[in-house]
Amino acid sequence: MKIIVSIKQVPEAEKVEVNPDTGTLIREGVESIINPFCEYALELAIKLRKNNPYIPIEIIVISMGPPQAKRALLRCLELGADKAFLLSDRCFAGSDVWATALTLKECIHKFIPDFDLILCGKQAIDGDTAQVPAELAENLGIPQIFYGVDVNIEKKKIRVKKENVNGFQIIETRLPALVSISKSPFNFCRFPSMRDLIDARKKPLRIITANNLDIEKDKL
Repeated sequence: MKIIVSIKQVPEAEKVEVNPDTGTLIREGVESIINPFCEYALELAIKLRKNNPYIPIEIIVISMGPPQAKRALLRCLELGADKAFLLSDRCFAGSDVWATALTLKECIHKFIPDFDLILCGKQAIDGDTAQVPAELAENLGIPQIFYGVDVNIEKKKIRVKKENVNGFQIIETRLPALVSISKSPFNFCRFPSMRDLIDARKKPLRIITANNLDIEKDKL
């Protein structure tokens, strides 16, 4: 079973400032972190692997961003991901929701076509649009469930516990599917061991450019 986790690197919220002229975030010189909701998604993927020892589960993280986003993906490998893809190209810079979802879809189609489940954070704390997961699922033509807090695997289906205005709801859907995650599945902070830190350097982290994808650059 292949689980893809979409990861975004975002500025450290406590240190970021806003350009008064453009109204955009000033990212230069600001330390970046893994978007917290994306980290929740990765933690859930790791929990699924731990809770299903008889199912061979491969966790693949994918991100779109500048070269320094490799640090975020390396952290994911340290935490337990098996493989990483970084979509990094000058023509990806400034991509909106539509272009981001299209690029992620093309990468998944070409390099991970046999995926079973995609986990995303419900939103990024910088852009805060919460639209990329829905757009990506639509592009891939797969079921989508949002505001998930837990997932259980049942043969070719998943059962998702999700938040709603009245509490929680249980939804079942077939695989492949996409689930956006709104809370951490753990009640404690997980830290990689020294062995995890060493092993992460041996795991594959591939850089993907626009030339590697079947996509017209004028659409980006």
